[in-house]
Amino acid sequence: MIKLAGDLSSGDHVCAIPDSAEHLGEIAAGFVAHGLLRGERVLYFDDDGAADALLRRLAEDGVEIDGPLRRGQLDIQPEEVTRQTFRTALPDVHAGVSAQLAHSLAQGWAGTRLTGQMHSAMAPGAAGTLPEYDGLLARLVRENQDSLTALCTYDPGHFPDEQIDIMRALHRDHLALTGAYDDGLLRIVRLGVGYARLAGEIDHSNRPKITNLLHQQLDAVLRSADAPADIGLDMASVRFVDVASAVAFVHAAEGFPASHRLVLHRVRPRVQRILDRCGAAFSAQLAFDDDPPPVDPPPPAR
Repeated sequence: MIKLAGDLSSGDHVCAIPDSAEHLGEIAAGFVAHGLLRGERVLYFDDDGAADALLRRLAEDGVEIDGPLRRGQLDIQPEEVTRQTFRTALPDVHAGVSAQLAHSLAQGWAGTRLTGQMHSAMAPGAAGTLPEYDGLLARLVRENQDSLTALCTYDPGHFPDEQIDIMRALHRDHLALTGAYDDGLLRIVRLGVGYARLAGEIDHSNRPKITNLLHQQLDAVLRSADAPADIGLDMASVRFVDVASAVAFVHAAEGFPASHRLVLHRVRPRVQRILDRCGAAFSAQLAFDDDPPPVDPPPPAR
């Protein structure tokens, strides 16, 4: 069954196969942010420093994380704990996770979300196979249908294709993956009419995708009576823009009708400097906003 990310709730145990590292970050951050918004405790099992990237992504997406970290609502399990978990006998893992779920409820959280890195299950010394650990997680979800939500991600960077195929087949429910462009360097996700999120790097290899996106977004806005006047791009996760691409943003905005603007949201200082050098500051149809696009507000702090 296909599940929508925003509809996940207690009793769901879903599988996702990211296309790239950017996609993996998007999926994990969305799952965590949704749990925080619902008042759930989130357990994230770190490995290879993935938690650092997750926290950066959450901050870039406007999610308040200091409070949840301080209160224990967002609980990052360090790499050594994750690796030890997969060297622990399955019955002991079951007991340990069950204790964590009980702790969440005792602390007043609405439930628990569990996700993170699982490739240590394939490392030498693992006490069970990846399917066995996933079966254990499925059992825990069945036993705690009112309080546990689990997301399993299997990305090609950590799992061989044959293992991904096995895990895909073992899961009944799969996360619906938002339609996007992803070349491993740049990822584009549409957020709604007139809005999109960009992540990664923009250069000559994917510049035409940006131009096409802006033309399509403008056309959609002009055809919709209820669409906003602004076309917004969330740039919080864009790390680099080359000079020609910066010029393309300026030229695209200058081609907008006077009634519409191109608004770039949460632009990083390095990218902002390149855009300014390419004339962005003098373009009447190009604006900047330090807040997220209105279609994707940050979750309120508990």
